[in-house]
Parts: sequence; C-alpha cells; structure tokens
Amino acid sequence: MTYFNLFNNILVTKGATRILIADLQRNFSELYPLEFYEIIEELKIKSIENLLENYDEDSAPLIQEYINLLLEKEYGFITEDDWDRNFPLLSYTFYEPNEISNIFIEINSISILDKIKQSVENLGVKHIVLFSHQKLSLKEFLDIDSKFKGSVLNGIEIISPFHDDVDINFINSLSQTAERIYSLVFHNCPQIPFKSKDTFRFSVHFTKETLKISSCGKVDLNYFNTNISKVTEAMNYNSCLHKKIGIDVHGNIRNCPLMPESFGNINDITLEEALNRSGFRKYWNVTKDQIEACKDCEFRYICTDCRAYTERTHQNHEEPDTSRPLKCGYDPFTGKWEDWSRNPLKQQAIRFYGLD
Repeated sequence: MTYFNLFNNILVTKGATRILIADLQRNFSELYPLEFYEIIEELKIKSIENLLENYDEDSAPLIQEYINLLLEKEYGFITEDDWDRNFPLLSYTFYEPNEISNIFIEINSISILDKIKQSVENLGVKHIVLFSHQKLSLKEFLDIDSKFKGSVLNGIEIISPFHDDVDINFINSLSQTAERIYSLVFHNCPQIPFKSKDTFRFSVHFTKETLKISSCGKVDLNYFNTNISKVTEAMNYNSCLHKKIGIDVHGNIRNCPLMPESFGNINDITLEEALNRSGFRKYWNVTKDQIEACKDCEFRYICTDCRAYTERTHQNHEEPDTSRPLKCGYDPFTGKWEDWSRNPLKQQAIRFYGLD
C-alpha cells in the first residue's frame, strides 16, 4: 500500500464553489475545483489504492491525475506501508507580543507625531502609516524620521501628494539620512519623475491616481497576501483591525480613521487611555469565519477585511458589524468577480456612506 502525505505547510481552504491551496513556505496560492477537496480529505484516511477502488473505471484515471498534480506541485509526498509520522503538525496559533502593532494616521501637520511619540514606545508599536493631505518638503520627511530616532518603531510608510521638488536628488538625500522610513508613495503624479537603478533604503512608488483616504477597503486579487504570519493572524483575529489604532485628520482616535466610532481625541487623551476604553477591542477577534459571505469564501485567510465600509445601512456601536465588506465584488457562491460599485444590492449601502 502507498500513502499520500500532505506537507504541513500546505493549507487547504474550502469555499462554496472552489478551494484555495496555500503554500505557506513558498508564499503562493492556487485555486482548484471543489471536488479536489474531497480527494485530499480522503487521502488523509485512506491509502491511494483504497481510494482508487472507490471509483469506477472512468473516474479512477481522473483521481490519479489529481494525485499526480499534488505531487507535481510538491504539496506532499508518497510513502510505503503507512503515513510518515515524523513531521509535527504546523501550529496555526498567532502571537503578537506588542500591545499595538500598527498606527494609521491621517495628518495635515506632522506636529501630531509629538503627541504620540511616548505612546509608540509604551505600546511597542512596530509600524506607522502616515497619510498626508499636504505636500511634504524634504525637511518634513527628515523631521518625521528623526522624531523616532532610537525608537522601538520598526518602520514608517508615508503616503503624500507629489510635487515638483520630488526628484532623484530629493530621494537620494532622504535615503542617505532616513532610518525608519521603509516606503514612500507619491500620488497625483503627472508622470514618473525619474528612472533610477540606484538602490534606496526604502521603496518608492509613484501613481497618477489621486489617492483618498476613502479609497481604502477595496477587495482585490492584487491585494491578497499568502504568508504564514498574515494567514495565521486572519485565522485567529481580524485581518485589518487586530492591534491597530487609527487617528483621523481631526485627531479623533478610532479603530480605523474611516470608522464611525471615536474613543477620544489625541489632543485630550493618550493612545493608552483610548485603547482601554470600552469597545475599542471589540473588532479584534472578528475573523472572516464570522462575516457574511466571507465565511464561505476560499480567499478568506489571504484577504484583508474592512469594517469601515460594509453592506450595513445603519450604525450600531454596541455589537460588532459582521456584514460583508462593501467594496468586495467577488461572489463565493458563483466564483465570479464583478464591479462592486455597480451591484444593485449594494446601492443602498453606497448611498449610506456617500460613495455614490
């Protein structure tokens, strides 16, 4: 007898119409027919020979093809006489030691950073994303970076409007000095200002599109991410809001700058005080397995959730909102994508958020 052994780093997620096989070591995912799931499950309890015996002469070759595909993709291996018991099961637990991992701040002035510097240290914040409404000078970029010199902070991403001073010399000067900045995104850029083979200390992206804070929350294949850290967090916690704080342009402290509920203002209280207010953590444990439609979707563990824009048409601050993300155009029950903004069933919610 021969037995198929599925590697422990292979995660099979069953959706309503398809399955997604995620390779958590090589960081990629692939879609397969739903019938493949039953074969994989049977291979966990039956030998290959016993499995093939359950199918007629017409179906057996197809089953063998599926087994060959599992081997070709290196999703597992064959052993003689029994399954290989030498590999421990992969743990899907997720542990983040920091009290807060990410802060997203919508700013008009970088002076707001002085109000959160000590909280960043106290909470062990790993990453900050700054969404600036104003064009930032080289000095302001350097000031942002220097505010966190010697900090526990791992990195800073800055999204800001493009301006004519942003050229190769601008970026080189910043690259030579900055220590915490790991990503720059310049939007509303009429054309790419330079092409350089130089290696900077951070990534630089230019886009002609005018980015708005309200553009957040889109569900798209391009945003999916297959890696063990993201997947295990999504299996156990909310893939967007877990251990995250948002500050809107007025200084209001929220789970996300776009969410309706405020837990105080940074001009009046600290982030630690806001974090300990009733209801601040209520979304942290809301996984995709609890959200309408998402719980039947094969992409649910590699997709980022959005609780700011959902298909709800009313606000209820008492209970977590588990309705489907508004900006998702995928139907797990048909396996098809469509333009979410044209879906007639979403129009009421679109008007509710003023997105029409």
